[in-house]
Amino acid sequence: MRNLIAFLAKYYHWLLFLLLEVASAVLLFRFNNYQGSAWFTSANYLAGKVYEQEAAVTQFFSLTTVNEELSLRNIYLERQLSQLRRLYAEATKDSSTERKEQQMLQQYKVIPAKVVSNTINRPDNLITIDKGLKDGVEKDMGVICGNGVVGVVYLTSDHYAVLIPVLNAMASRISCAIRNRGYFGYLHWDGGDPSIAYLEDIPRHAKFKRGEWVETSGYSSIFPPGVLVGKIGTVYNSRDGLSYRLKIHLSTDFSNLRDVFVISDYTFKERVELQSAAIDSMKVKSN
Repeated sequence: MRNLIAFLAKYYHWLLFLLLEVASAVLLFRFNNYQGSAWFTSANYLAGKVYEQEAAVTQFFSLTTVNEELSLRNIYLERQLSQLRRLYAEATKDSSTERKEQQMLQQYKVIPAKVVSNTINRPDNLITIDKGLKDGVEKDMGVICGNGVVGVVYLTSDHYAVLIPVLNAMASRISCAIRNRGYFGYLHWDGGDPSIAYLEDIPRHAKFKRGEWVETSGYSSIFPPGVLVGKIGTVYNSRDGLSYRLKIHLSTDFSNLRDVFVISDYTFKERVELQSAAIDSMKVKSN
């Protein structure tokens, strides 16, 4: 209390000055039409500018949600388009085909995640995302984005997961096929350009053209069929001359990767356990 009284005693003349200024302004703008109109116009302009900046900030921070929704929508549309292509290619009136396609789509769900760490200039690049075991993410699940394939879950903790992306020359091998052609091979990145990978082991009798799309084959237990991978560029012979090696321009921009989606398949565990049991059984028989 003493400090407050001392402060008021020391600066009372400034406080009195401010009080008189406020009272003068109120009297001026309230009882004079011209000054009141000018004040009203200026106040509205200032308030409008404040609201404009507030809206801009709100819109900026909402872009993340909008981008995530657009990416997710793009994935669903790409999957639906892939299934429609299959139905059209089969050219059948059997309604059971459509039911099978719908059942296959229903077995998958996606878990949205954000990239928190990413490298593209190393031979053994890794990506870290902000979802883990408690969010349903498990080892060996596939990861995609709105533009195509990203990679495979390698390690998980409760709240984070580390991925082996396509851009990992040491460990990434993804089964892919040429769209509407049926010929398949595996995708491998040699290092260097993060927008280029190679599709290996395409048979010599395969027929295709430059510019055709490559997508996941669905032959692995990780990715569903029809997820976009990239376009065919240059065609090379393999080192042994027995197959083709295709240069693929990747559809995923790994240098600007933010929103990704982990593919959760409720039949995943069952298939992995069955494959492991088959491998163990073959080892026992061979011994």
